[in-house]
Formats: sequence, C-alpha cells, structure tokens
Amino acid sequence: MSVNITFLGGAGTVTGSKYLVEAEGTRVLVDCGLFQGYKPLRLRNWSPLPVVPGQIHAVLLTHAHLDHSGYLPLLAREGFRGPVYATAGTRDLAAVLLPDSGHLQEEDAAYANRHGFSKHQPALPLYTRKDALDCLRLFRAQPMRRAFSPARGWKATFFGAGHILGAASLLLEVAGRRLLFSGDLGRKDDVLMNPPEDPPAADTLLIESTYGNREHPAESVLDELAPALQRVAARGGVAVVPVFAVGRAQLLLHAIATLKAQGRVPHGLPVFLDSPMAVASTGIFTQHPGEHRLSAHEVQALARAATMVETTEQSKALANRHGPMVILAASGMATGGRVLHHLARYAGDHRNMILLTGFQTPGTRGARIAAGEPSVRIHGQDVAIGAEVAQLRTASAHADAPQLMDWLRKLPQAPDQVYVVHGELGAADALRERIEHELHWRARVPEHGSTWPA
Repeated sequence: MSVNITFLGGAGTVTGSKYLVEAEGTRVLVDCGLFQGYKPLRLRNWSPLPVVPGQIHAVLLTHAHLDHSGYLPLLAREGFRGPVYATAGTRDLAAVLLPDSGHLQEEDAAYANRHGFSKHQPALPLYTRKDALDCLRLFRAQPMRRAFSPARGWKATFFGAGHILGAASLLLEVAGRRLLFSGDLGRKDDVLMNPPEDPPAADTLLIESTYGNREHPAESVLDELAPALQRVAARGGVAVVPVFAVGRAQLLLHAIATLKAQGRVPHGLPVFLDSPMAVASTGIFTQHPGEHRLSAHEVQALARAATMVETTEQSKALANRHGPMVILAASGMATGGRVLHHLARYAGDHRNMILLTGFQTPGTRGARIAAGEPSVRIHGQDVAIGAEVAQLRTASAHADAPQLMDWLRKLPQAPDQVYVVHGELGAADALRERIEHELHWRARVPEHGSTWPA
C-alpha cells in the first residue's frame, strides 16, 4: 500500500504549514497553519482545500504557532470533526492563541468597515473567536515519547523539538513506512527552551529550513539588546518592540530583567507588555517546568519584568505617556494586533526606535520596515518611518543551518527521501544542496500543491 504526502502549505515559504498524508484510505493532516506575508499567500487562506475537511480523519500539530495551527478553526467550521492530537503544551498555548487570532480578525474587519478602507463590503474575518473556541474541543493531548494511534493502523510519537513550549517533532508510522516531521527545531543554545531531542530513524523526512542558508551570530542576545535599549533610553525615546506572544515575548522579558539586574540598562526604564495573549502565555510557563530552562524563580521574575497591559483602555493610555519606555506588543511581524497602534503613534519620531526581534516573513509589514522602506501602510494610512530601526539577530528560536545539519547527522540511518520545507526558496534550496553534498542523501524542495510518495 502506497503512502503519499501532499504539500498544502509550508512548501517554498515559511508559512501555512499543512501536510496531507494519505494511506490505506485514511487521510491525516500534519499541521494546519495560516498563510502570512505576501498577499498572494494570504489569499490562499480563503481558497478551499483540495480535500473535503470532513474527509480528514485526524490532525496532528507539531506546535501552536499560527503558521502551524491557525487554520484549524476554519477547518473545523468547514466540517472537520476528527481529533486534533498535540502535546499538552501545544494544547494549552493553542487555547490562548487561536481565540485571540479569531478576535483580532474580527477587530480588524470591524475597523476596516468603520473606516471604509477595505475593498470588500463588508470586510469579513476569516474566522471568529467562537470558531476558535469551538475547535478547541477537538484537542487530545499526548505526552512526548509515547506512541499513540491517530487512526486505525497508524502510529504516532512526539519528540521534543525545543523552539517553544510543547513544540515537537513527529514520527508517523503507517503501511510499513516511517515519516519524520521535524516541526520547527529550536537551538541547542536557546536561552529559554531545552534543546531538540535526537531524531529517531525514519524512511522519509520533512525538515524545516527557515534558517537553511544562515548562521546565527556568536554574540548573546544580552550583548545585542543592551546597546539598543541604552541608545533609546539616553535620548528619552520610546522603543516599540513587535514580539511573538509565545516565546519571543518571554525571551525579551527575561533578557531585560537580566540587563537591569546587571546594571547594563537603567533600572527605572519603564517596560510594558501590551498583549493579553503574551501575558497569558507567560503564565503557561509555570505549568510546564520541565520543558524550558528557567527556574521557578526566573519564571516568577518574568511577571515582574514589565507592567502587564491587558485591557484596551490601558493600551490606549500608553499613547499619553512620554519616553523613555519600552513597549512589547504583538504581533511579531507587525501584521496585526496592538503593535500597529503603537507604530502609528511612535514610528515617525527620530528619538524613538522600532526594534524587530526575529525573522520577518517576506511581504509582512515587519519585513518592509526591516528593509528600510520610508513608510508603511497601517489601517489605511501611510505612516512615515522616522524612528531608528534595529533588528535583533540573536533572538531567533529556530536552529540555523549548521544546527539543522547537526540534527540531521544524528539520524540513526540515512532516510530514503528528504523533503525540505518551511523555508523561503533560497533558504530551502541552500539546505537541500548541503544535504545532498555533505550527507549524500536524496533531497527535494517540493512545490505547493504537489504530491509525492513517502
């Protein structure tokens, strides 16, 4: 019996991860992500999948980031009724991220309708907060390293991948074939997360390639962050810091608290975490002490590292404050959320700073800011960028190219086939070339929508 994989996302791009595995008349979807970035990619979210959602037997999530889980509410609304298997950490984070995603989409549609800048009349959300809450009932948490059956005749096992809380690589066994999905792999030197576990033996491997053509700097995030905050504090400016609510927000809180304790950043520099999702995600760290490097004391210190801003009124009140101050707000690539209001308020002043904290998917507002564009469009208006733009190169939660190669070398045996996924074409093809030349394995960068044997 043949086993096939159809690449419905995460092929030639870092977003929209969806891998449909078919064998013995059963369909299992590995990851269920939203497309982000360029408009042609985002439009894919509105196009029907080539498989009827009700004909998918189960979904398995490698982790909770929206580019891996954010399509799930729509899949369920369109008829998927099967179980969603994930680790407990992924389930807990998804319970925060997915409803927030639905809420933000409703808010953005309502804002567009009030101000009349959408081409659609009326503008509609892709899905709602209620859709997200409904899909959470489908989750079935599974422990790491313990095999379970997602469908009759199938076996699945999660292995720790680092990256964020609950993140896992997935071994899927069916019809005599072993398929290994790396998921997003973390760094062995990550400040927050434990390193990825060694991979198990597999016949077919899907490896992420976000940093497939890059190497992380040798300096620490503390050494890179300190001078940036010193500069903006010295000139009385405001640092607007787009953060990913899960992982990056907690890393920055930990780093800022450490720098203040070391006297490298003014102890009285006000810091605000303006993201209910990030506030809730920070609390989840206390529930999963074995999955990260922070001690109980350090986890508690995260909550004291900033003023937690939760209500809309509290967020709006920040506009009446004067610098110096630091505002951490989602989203991490400035694609939506409260950070847009802060950018609109502070981006024009040369005393201020926009501090980008990680990979910016091409086509996103964050990528345009990083590229030095003189203005960006926010809520239908062109906003001039007069503030200093800085980008942290050390804060990534993804393994870089040498670390990806090190993980691959730990496979007990060479796989029959490697599919290089979850990377822009340049990064994916660079990693494919290294795999072929250094490991002498057969590797391919699949095209979106293509089907290949597993």
